[in-house]
Amino acid sequence: MWKVYIVKCADGTLYTGITTDLDRRISEHNDSDKGAKYTRGRSPVELMYSADFEDKSGASKEEYRIKQLSRDEKLELIR
Repeated sequence: MWKVYIVKCADGTLYTGITTDLDRRISEHNDSDKGAKYTRGRSPVELMYSADFEDKSGASKEEYRIKQLSRDEKLELIR
């Protein structure tokens, strides 16, 4: 099962990604060098949204779609 997620960084910005293990990935963003380069200087991050997908392809397409949204549209999705 793949997951698309949005986290809010300590500076208030949003980061979108995909993973098969959400808890591990959030921990990586907060506590290790395996987190995304974008989030390394902006931790801690807080999970704001996640959605499940059967395969990586579906998750990747949704990640791309979300990344094309404006900040306000992403915040609306989170609500």
